[in-house]
Amino acid sequence: MILAADVGGTKTLFGLFDESGKQVTGQVFQSNEYSSFEGLFEQFWSEHCREGLSAINLAIAGPIENGECKTTNLPWHIKSISLQSLTGVKEVNLLNDLEATAIGILNLPDDDFVFLNDARSEEFENIVVLAAGTGLGEAFVTYFSNTPKVISTEGGHVDFAPSNDLEIDLLRFLQSKYNGHVSYERVVSGMGIADIYEFLGVKYADESRKIADGMIDNDVAARVSQMAIAELDQRCAETMNIFFRCYGAIAGNLALQVLAYGGIVLAGGIAAKNLELIKKGQFMEGFIAKGRYADLLKRIPIKICTNQQAALYGAMNFSLNKKI
Repeated sequence: MILAADVGGTKTLFGLFDESGKQVTGQVFQSNEYSSFEGLFEQFWSEHCREGLSAINLAIAGPIENGECKTTNLPWHIKSISLQSLTGVKEVNLLNDLEATAIGILNLPDDDFVFLNDARSEEFENIVVLAAGTGLGEAFVTYFSNTPKVISTEGGHVDFAPSNDLEIDLLRFLQSKYNGHVSYERVVSGMGIADIYEFLGVKYADESRKIADGMIDNDVAARVSQMAIAELDQRCAETMNIFFRCYGAIAGNLALQVLAYGGIVLAGGIAAKNLELIKKGQFMEGFIAKGRYADLLKRIPIKICTNQQAALYGAMNFSLNKKI
């Protein structure tokens, strides 16, 4: 048996899998309801642990160093050695969540993807995996002797690069709010949607009360996207336009940096939940706005992964003789 988990800033998904890769059981937790990962883990372990567990594989939103991870958007410090002591399981693997997502994507069927353009991927060429959700994650897939190798990164924290006057104003707004450095994650993420919406409050001073009236669990990003999809609020629509243009811009940057002729894969919850909005064109506009290299970028396929358990499956596959 393999215990896999996708440990995110908003939710943590657990799955128990048999030796064939079939999921036996699973459970979802709200991450921010727990002060430590150990408390959350022990709850699942006490209810679902079984003898014969061969490995524990955790896909975690944060950098992995020497078997430890200090999560980016939660106050957690996860250590593989602590989980070994708690469970008695010798093989405990900590993976970056986008590393696991990339492994999962390589093993998903075509039905789990929606294409944004007509370009098609070239075999054994570099792939970019980009995921906007609670934060912004990035990973690359490259090939050695036609064998895939996943490279994890913390590229979501590179400097945000505005490309027009409005985005320059947004940068200044975020610099003031966050005391200096502004990463792409501050813009292209759920918290980024909330901040863009706040930024546009100056332009749209007469805010519609529909946002507050329909709020669920104080999730501003979800409410803004709902209103934009329903075309009920201009400020929400403009928020998502800016968001997706910036999402496209960082995707285009990465496509040029690694020449991703194998394609761009958008994972994470935001793209999959906003297919109507991402198809309106702002993402593609930001993606190809690279001057002399616009034609090259038009050759690169872009697809959205609609399977929200890609990281969980990737963590599971890490131990099923599919280590990449």
